[in-house]
Amino acid sequence: QFEIRTHKRVLDIVDPTPQTVDALMKLDLSAGVDVEIKL
Repeated sequence: QFEIRTHKRVLDIVDPTPQTVDALMKLDLSAGVDVEIKL
């Protein structure tokens, strides 16, 4: 028997600096990890 589990983590960054946004865009993530950035 198999089951699919979805884990979500939400991280709110209030008033990010351009350096913070740039660092987030450059993160090296594992396969299957998706990041959504809303400005």
